[in-house]
Amino acid sequence: MAKEIRVIQYGLGPIGCMMARHVLERPGLKLVGGVDVDPNKVGKDLGQVVGAERDLGIKVAAKIADLKKVKFDVVLHTTNSYFDLFKPQIVEILKAGYDVVSTSEEMSFPWLAHAKDAKAIDAAAKRAGKTVLATGVNPGFLMDSLPLNLTAICQRVDRIDVTRLMNASQRRGPFQKKIGSGMTVEAFNKEMAKGRMGHVGLTESVGMVFDTLGKKLVKFETTVEPVVADKPVKTDYFDVQPGFVRGLKQVARANSPEGEFMTLTFIAALDEPDQHDLVKITGKPNLEVRLTGTNGDIATIAIAVNAVKRVFKGKPGLMTMRDLPIVTIW
Repeated sequence: MAKEIRVIQYGLGPIGCMMARHVLERPGLKLVGGVDVDPNKVGKDLGQVVGAERDLGIKVAAKIADLKKVKFDVVLHTTNSYFDLFKPQIVEILKAGYDVVSTSEEMSFPWLAHAKDAKAIDAAAKRAGKTVLATGVNPGFLMDSLPLNLTAICQRVDRIDVTRLMNASQRRGPFQKKIGSGMTVEAFNKEMAKGRMGHVGLTESVGMVFDTLGKKLVKFETTVEPVVADKPVKTDYFDVQPGFVRGLKQVARANSPEGEFMTLTFIAALDEPDQHDLVKITGKPNLEVRLTGTNGDIATIAIAVNAVKRVFKGKPGLMTMRDLPIVTIW
């Protein structure tokens, strides 16, 4: 393996910029380029765009093809959650001949909901001889790979329940918007019905767990409801009055032929108290693991960057977190 893995940051929104800054501080990685479609960023020094302490002498490009003179190994991809929007970008990167670590949720385990697209990405990766991984804190860890790893110390698993309770006031502005902050209940329901708002990943987490444990999925349903403010809530991005939405609650229930096997509960709301993550496994033995302090943005950046070495050494194709050697800090 090369002494340094050369990294391109593809997508320079809030998460992409934070990720680029983390790459700059990580031994063994070298940030050699940035890509973003925003014309206000293209052509500017990458250091200025990502908020680094210095200029990097690297100009932001509009697409991978503009980086022909740059030698790099892995692309950190942070652009969008939905296949129809990110798929062309992944194909473009693979055609250029590079490994990919992405935070695109629908690609974390796409064979349940996006089997055709998953097959296409897998084939493109194998043609290129490169590895593609989508990961993050959720999906990618809390509701799938973490509970799967916990089953290693079980003789029997009867059901799995995971709850993520998050104080969204501590998250970035786009995330607070994504959960409906400041909307009326009517507007929230209308936007949710369009399918492009709220948390993405419950389907993917269920798919990974059921497939890995050899469970047959016979019923799957999700519900979502607004969390409404009963007092004024103010963040750096939103000023929410009583009666307006301060977040959401999404629940996924998945059944095997024997009955309900997995329930995932995701609650993200402004000023939400007692934030924590709770994994409960019912079986032999019964297990309960509670995490506190899981910051979604920090954790997503960490797991993606920590996965770079595994992906760089991985076999060609579309991989998931369950396919790789365990990802750790390095």
